[in-house]
Amino acid sequence: MSQKNKKQFGVWMDTHHATVVGRAEPQALNFSVLGYAGNAGAETNTSEKNEHNDERTLQHKFFKEILTHMQNAEEVHLTGTGTSQEQLMHYMADTPQFKNTVTNESTSNKMSDENLAIYIAEKFNNLN
Repeated sequence: MSQKNKKQFGVWMDTHHATVVGRAEPQALNFSVLGYAGNAGAETNTSEKNEHNDERTLQHKFFKEILTHMQNAEEVHLTGTGTSQEQLMHYMADTPQFKNTVTNESTSNKMSDENLAIYIAEKFNNLN
């Protein structure tokens, strides 16, 4: 019963795209897509330092866009390719609103929205 009341979310992400799933209503049993986020990446710059700063700024903007779909999250499962999940976990830990959120991660290839919702539901069923 407590599982239904928890605000659980899942995110598939890579460096440039993210799909956020969760329960549209707290009483809902099934996960569905809540939103998408994108990061076009920094444009080439003659200064390596400026390019790096631009990349970090755009990455933080990307993370903030993802987190807007997960208000009051209690549990989040991050999956996808690359190291973006780990970077988002660190970002969340440093953000007061999400510092107490339980986060887990896994690696997976891109999947359809429906399969992502099923995958995340299975992850939370295995955790509880």
